[in-house]
Amino acid sequence: MIIILAGVAVVLLLGIFFFTRRGDGPKSRASSTPRPGKPGRLSTTASALGVSLKRAWGQGLEDQTWDEIEEALLAADVGLDASADVVKAVKTAKPETVAEARGQLGVELKSQLEDADRGLALTGHPSVVLVVGVNGTGKTTTIAKLASRLTGQGDLVFLAAADTFRAAAGTQLQSWGDRLGVTVVGGQEGGDPASVAFDAIESARAKGADVVIVDTAGRLHGKRNMMDELTKIHRISAGERGEVDEVLLVLDATGGQNGIQQVKQFSDAVPVTGIVLTKLDGTAKGGIVIAVERELGVPVKFVGLGEGIDDLEPFDPNNFVEELLEQS
Repeated sequence: MIIILAGVAVVLLLGIFFFTRRGDGPKSRASSTPRPGKPGRLSTTASALGVSLKRAWGQGLEDQTWDEIEEALLAADVGLDASADVVKAVKTAKPETVAEARGQLGVELKSQLEDADRGLALTGHPSVVLVVGVNGTGKTTTIAKLASRLTGQGDLVFLAAADTFRAAAGTQLQSWGDRLGVTVVGGQEGGDPASVAFDAIESARAKGADVVIVDTAGRLHGKRNMMDELTKIHRISAGERGEVDEVLLVLDATGGQNGIQQVKQFSDAVPVTGIVLTKLDGTAKGGIVIAVERELGVPVKFVGLGEGIDDLEPFDPNNFVEELLEQS
């Protein structure tokens, strides 16, 4: 009898245990419910431009309205010529309401960013991507983010630590390589950066890698000897093919119009094929995208929108303009 009672007690306890666990189930699942999507990532530019445009729209479609819209675009670093042309085109369309004017403004801004090839043209075996820029733009972090994107697509990626001047540069890149599971080829501090690029490409070719991303020392675009060295790195990286698949210039979006001069100077040293615009989430000068493409014809291929490893995104002109005007 005692054994039977003990057995019943055990069954009751197990039942209570599983019932309690079952009751906890929905709570546990609820905690993993997906969070709402991220808010607009161009919040600083969008807010600044939105406030200015709202103020202008509040007057209706008067002569002064168009002047204030042009000033708002200039403040966002869209550029003098582009701002004037966009406003002129909106006025020429003769919108009858503020809503029509706002819609036409979006159309005209998007038209400034049309017909650009924003993909990475990676055709080599291995493909070579040379990453250049001035100090402090987030170049090395951008390389890590790009490597993460490519490995996520199934590419075998090598990194070349060709910044041999900054003592911590090779260590920083190696740290990223370890984190991403990517091979990093380095050299001696103060050594020849072109040799590091060559060794990395040869090693990648021997291992059947798909892409080599070459980090280069940050350099002031006005330093002629540094720019000459960059030309050498490009020439060595091009090898027998005579070309590098991509030369990406990393620009800090917070620098505004200064980026135009950087693109010009770097393009004199190496054939820049695309722009990576970093820190776009933290600047009121996001219109620099339009200024760069209009004045220099170099496409923005990626934008940096945060510090996370996944915060490097292909640039989408439609999304960019829509978010830019969302708060207007």
